[in-house]
Amino acid sequence: MKKSIRLRLFRGISFIVIFFVVFSWFLNSQFLEKYYISKKKNMLIENSKIIDSLYKGNSEDIALELEILERTIGANVTILNERGIKYKTNYKRFDLKRIKQEIRIFNNKVLSNLRKRNIVDGRFVFVTQKDQRLKIDFLALQTILNNGDILILRIPLAAISESVATANDFMLFTGILSILLGSIWALIFSKRFTKPILELKNIAQAMANLDFTKKCSITEDDEIGELGNIINHLSNQLDSAISELNEKNQKLIQDIEKERKLEEMRKEFVSSVSHELKTPIALIQGYAEGLIENVMEDEESKNFYCEVIMDEAKKMDKLVRDLLNLSQIESGYFQLERTDFDISSVINQVISKYKNILEEKGIDLRFRSKENIVVNGDIIRIEQILVNFINNAINHVDNKKIIGISIESEEQKVRVYVFNSGKHIPEESLDKIWTSFYKVDKARTRDYGGSGLGLSIVRGIQELHNNDFGVDNVDGGVRFWFEMDRLDANFKIYK
Repeated sequence: MKKSIRLRLFRGISFIVIFFVVFSWFLNSQFLEKYYISKKKNMLIENSKIIDSLYKGNSEDIALELEILERTIGANVTILNERGIKYKTNYKRFDLKRIKQEIRIFNNKVLSNLRKRNIVDGRFVFVTQKDQRLKIDFLALQTILNNGDILILRIPLAAISESVATANDFMLFTGILSILLGSIWALIFSKRFTKPILELKNIAQAMANLDFTKKCSITEDDEIGELGNIINHLSNQLDSAISELNEKNQKLIQDIEKERKLEEMRKEFVSSVSHELKTPIALIQGYAEGLIENVMEDEESKNFYCEVIMDEAKKMDKLVRDLLNLSQIESGYFQLERTDFDISSVINQVISKYKNILEEKGIDLRFRSKENIVVNGDIIRIEQILVNFINNAINHVDNKKIIGISIESEEQKVRVYVFNSGKHIPEESLDKIWTSFYKVDKARTRDYGGSGLGLSIVRGIQELHNNDFGVDNVDGGVRFWFEMDRLDANFKIYK
């Protein structure tokens, strides 16, 4: 079972508190009485010295001082010599026979033997006396004064024992109280101390699960606070690194997917080019063999064969030129030659080139012209867009044979529409017809996109201009459009 650091810290602090309380109580119970007796002995010695300095042989001279001393330190005072007692505490009784015996101790050689055990500084003898009547033990100090008299100071040992017992009882009470308060303090301290550690643990656990949203809120100016700042910094760094890595991985996935699509497009492109070239080459080869073998002998038939060969050669030439244009545009090395020009004039010029074709096919081309609409762009490439849109409209116009060209001006853009009556483009193919060789009809019948390069060239030119383009299904047909950058309406082209 995992042990909590909070519990371990609480137990450790509580153990230290209990140890010191028990250790203090043990020292108090074992040595306090001895220490207290030692202090009392020193007190008796100091007071005996005071009496010795004041006493000149007549106790009546210092009777008041002796009485004050008795009341102050609670001791019995006796002054005597071999002839008798010169002063004694009048409210205490003691054993005169024992006192006389003690006096003899001072006057014989036994004094030297007592010095080893109870005598202090060679002058003071401490003995324990028992009052037979009161049944009380006394600690008595005996010393010889400067004038030769003997001084005896006695204090009851019961008072010392009672004080020590009281001190031990109080120590026990305060010890238990200290343990309780110490345990409460240890609980509070361990909780406060481990709270930031647990917070850091949770943040580290979240970081291990790649969750970098949690941040350390520790504000203390210490090592834990510094550790919290380091973990926050580490979290931010890891978050940035992993985000960057995810972005790069996502980009890599996109690049791989793009490369896969490009490979598919390349294969489809090669297949489409091969197919587009296969038909005219086969026709040219067949009609050329017919001419060589003189299958047709009359000049009119030979001229027809030659016209077919020339038409197919022109188609091949156009396909190759479109491929070169598309390759230049998509390579990124193609540079636009931007100029300012009137778009209405350019549209009229392009329409004039189709006059004979339109009359031959019976197509009604309508253009609502607007004067002085000045745009900026590569005029040659804009003409190429118009040509591709008009060719596309001619190829796909229905029996109504209506083609319409219109211009809409906005504040910063000009949009040119090319409409042809006919069937709609399927919705799923609207975004795909701009792809090279894309055909709505997979059976390769000529549908929107024709041979598949015209609309791709439009897309490439508009991307170079950074302008939009598109196609919409509208009532009665399909409408292609492209945008150009518009100049100030007051700007005029001077020729």
